Amino acid sequence: MSKSAWLFLCLTVVTGLLALGATSEEGQTAAMVAAGVSTSLLLLTLFMGRKIKFDPILR
Repeated sequence: MSKSAWLFLCLTVVTGLLALGATSEEGQTAAMVAAGVSTSLLLLTLFMGRKIKFDPILR
């Protein structure tokens, strides 16, 4: 995994834990939105970092 993927993974875990530990409804909603955004960015970096090899020869 790349460094940016590790960063977004850690950010997702931290914001998820903050959402679980939040006491107010607004804080919990904000942390859940932040966790969703960081999760989507994590998935994007994982898909972008994947090496897809194209083999034009059909076997």
